[in-house]
Amino acid sequence: QVQLQESGGGLVQAGGSLRLSCVASGRTFTTYAMGWFRQGPGKEREFVAAISRNGGSIYYTDSVKGRFTISRDNAKNTVYLQMNSLKPEDTALYYCALRTSFGTVYYTPVESHEYDRWGQGTQVTVSP
Repeated sequence: QVQLQESGGGLVQAGGSLRLSCVASGRTFTTYAMGWFRQGPGKEREFVAAISRNGGSIYYTDSVKGRFTISRDNAKNTVYLQMNSLKPEDTALYYCALRTSFGTVYYTPVESHEYDRWGQGTQVTVSP
């Protein structure tokens, strides 16, 4: 059964940057659409970014557009989330998720219920 492991979280000052990584076990990474979600204190989990199997389709939530970049390296079974110009409101537990997809290579799920597997999360804290 595939497992996801996030890393790269930490404490950073507002305006700083972090890069999150998520490694998937197994040998079928190219069949997975990947996403990042986050859950802040007292908030529900929300969509952040998603990337299709082939990297050709990407979506972001409006609040991170222009600041965050999702990418993937299929040779390393890894999806990344580069986060720049961080704000205190970005403070959250960040999760990566995967959705097995055998249809169009451009399928890019943005709803949490569309995903099959979830990582344990990595904490990002942005101080004012």
